Parts: sequence; structure tokens; C-alpha cells
Amino acid sequence: MEKMTIELSKEEKVSIINQHIKTLKYNKYDYQISIKEEEAVETPSTSRVDSLNAKIAEVDAKVAALSAEVVVLNA
Repeated sequence: MEKMTIELSKEEKVSIINQHIKTLKYNKYDYQISIKEEEAVETPSTSRVDSLNAKIAEVDAKVAALSAEVVVLNA
């Protein structure tokens, strides 16, 4: 029996990447809200805020990498 090979179209790949970017942006917003919550308490945890800021930086790096891939696909 012969294997069937299915290739994703450029548009499908871009759509998948955009879905990932959207999820990352939701996560970033969640981290930003968590920072606001942490800063609202009487004694905010500096380490928690630092950790959330690090996660935001990671999200930004991932979004940049995925956005660059979209540019490559659309070239």
C-alpha cells in the first residue's frame, strides 16, 4: 500500500503560525494581568513579578520568530 503524502499550502502554514501567535499574545496578556494582580497586594513578590516579566520577554521572542517565518512564507 502506497503512503499518501499531504503537503500544507502556504496559506495553511501561515494560518497555523498566526494561531500560535494569537495564543502567545493571549498568554502575554495573562502574564501582564498577573503582574497587576501581584502588584496590587500589600507585599508583592518581586521574584514572581520578575518571573512573569521573563515570560513576557520569552513570548515577545517567540512572536518575533514566528512573525519572521510568516515573512519567509509570504516571500
